[in-house]
Amino acid sequence: MCGIAGFISNTSNSFEPSSVIQKMIDMIIHRGPDDSGIWVDERSQVALGHRRLSILDLSSAGHQPMISSCSRFILIFNGEIYNHLEVRVKLEATSQSLFNWRGHSDTETLLAAIAEWGLEKALKECIGMFAIALWDKQEEVLKLARDRLGEKPLYYGWQGDTFMFASELKALKAHPDFIGEINRKSLTLFLRYNYVPTPYSIYNDIKKLPSGNILKLSLKSKKLISLVPFWSFTNVAKTGQSKLLSCDDEEALSLLENSLGDAVEGQQLADVPLGAFLSGGIDSSLVVSMMQKRSILPVKTFTIGFDESDYDEARYAKVVAKHLGTEHSELYISPNDALNVIPQLPLLYDEPFADSSQIPTFLVARMASSHVKVVLSGDGGDELFGGYNRYLWSRSIQNKTDWLPMSARNILGSSLKKVSPQLWDKLNNSLSGFIPSQYTTSQVGDKIHKIAGLLSVENDLELYRGLVSQWQNPIDLVIGGSEENTDIISEPIDMIFKDTEHRMMFMDSITYLPDDILCKVDRAAMGVSLETRIPFLNHKVVELAWRLPLHMKIRNGQGKWLLRELLFKHVPRKFIERPKQGFSLPIAEWLRGPLREWAEELLNESRLKNEGYFYPKPIRNAWEEHLKGNNMHNQLWGILMFQAWLEKE
Repeated sequence: MCGIAGFISNTSNSFEPSSVIQKMIDMIIHRGPDDSGIWVDERSQVALGHRRLSILDLSSAGHQPMISSCSRFILIFNGEIYNHLEVRVKLEATSQSLFNWRGHSDTETLLAAIAEWGLEKALKECIGMFAIALWDKQEEVLKLARDRLGEKPLYYGWQGDTFMFASELKALKAHPDFIGEINRKSLTLFLRYNYVPTPYSIYNDIKKLPSGNILKLSLKSKKLISLVPFWSFTNVAKTGQSKLLSCDDEEALSLLENSLGDAVEGQQLADVPLGAFLSGGIDSSLVVSMMQKRSILPVKTFTIGFDESDYDEARYAKVVAKHLGTEHSELYISPNDALNVIPQLPLLYDEPFADSSQIPTFLVARMASSHVKVVLSGDGGDELFGGYNRYLWSRSIQNKTDWLPMSARNILGSSLKKVSPQLWDKLNNSLSGFIPSQYTTSQVGDKIHKIAGLLSVENDLELYRGLVSQWQNPIDLVIGGSEENTDIISEPIDMIFKDTEHRMMFMDSITYLPDDILCKVDRAAMGVSLETRIPFLNHKVVELAWRLPLHMKIRNGQGKWLLRELLFKHVPRKFIERPKQGFSLPIAEWLRGPLREWAEELLNESRLKNEGYFYPKPIRNAWEEHLKGNNMHNQLWGILMFQAWLEKE
């Protein structure tokens, strides 16, 4: 795991390229505190920089930028290639060349594969996570590439006559040509999703490289950029659903165990201490159980707890850890802990980001980083195997309301909203003893209010957009705002997938997963120099998941059916069966309590007017409603995170 940065200038510069690229990588030292390097071609005005977090081959043989043995290619690389030893064997078996390996780093393997096969074929052979910059001295072409699922970040764009790229925006800000004008269209999208969706960034003319793509920029063609996919999630999902596995439950269970087991084993490759996040939920418990099965020593596991019982899963993680025999560490956090983290969030995330679970994610990463240098995580299981409650609720709501005329649905939605989230929660708690655990959920009031507003949607895309939107009409809040098109697929989603659940899982996988979940984990962990690895996002596991029929993911009113069955081979069912909670904080209560003064300052009406980004009235109305007990914390957290970020600009 590392950080990369670079630029190409089209004009003669008043600055020293070596000095500038050094400043850029110094801004991301947290991504690679162990080593650094730069490479500059004064003639071509190309500069590449690298910060290294040493995981494989800790010697100088893994130093970057790395030059190919033929001297044609210069590579900087952030990530890990888990199967690089197998790639070496294949290179040696199929090539006429003799490979005099300098060390055993995956960077050297990747560079040799690129020189032998070309970048596209090399990436197709690799299993891993990565953001790559490759300079071809012969063709004078720069190529950038990002891994299949978007685990590793990569920003790029033109600022005047300079093309620049980096793992994080803070590195771009160190370049003297960086302009940094806030994009109000991106701000509008941010208020809808609580993150800025790919390919946009918060700044004009700076973009995120879409996952599974190679960007090509020729020095001769100046500003002409091409994007070429080397792997397509859409194609994988479409092909998988058109060629569903015809096997029984036991065969499917065996296929998943082998595929996920191989992924876990491959991701345990490291020359440094390694551990895992453990929430006590299905996904992380399964990853840890498969790690422990393949380890002689106890796996080091880490979890975060809360004093508020509705949000605390630490007690479940402790039981699972004891059963599996891991070396377990836990940390209980308070509102003061959250308060202490909040000022760091704008610096961690570089652009506005408002998934409040960023706070416990950072805290658990910081705790883990004092014990290990690499952790495995259970992210991705929900999107691939139908784990989110919205998949279950949306089908149930559709089945119960499709027959109703639109006017009746509107009346029903209004009626549901008349009961406050707090009263719904109390009703849910009073009935919890009479309802089987698989049919219950936490924070039910907020979810009922969300769904009540979606009873009048006309198709699944509208339904999905409504479910994931924080502000349903964000253009009403942003001065000069409008919404860019975020459609990633070119054909109607109902023509690709026959199930509502699979349509939502697909949309989550290409939007929410990379732009929220993976962004959150990468920045939080790399902020404390910790590498995260995600076995569920091994592309072979992903391809298998999309060949499974829906009933192997969602069955008897529960998601992740096949994952549960596999987990129950390692952990007793009684340790796992409970309502899904998610990795969240009691932000709603804290904003009315210990965070109120901080929020009041950021949401001050005069301040909002002077800054000139938001219309104050709807924001002030939402804040007053929240203080009355009508939860608006999800919407307000986005405003607060932008305000906190703007304060640091």
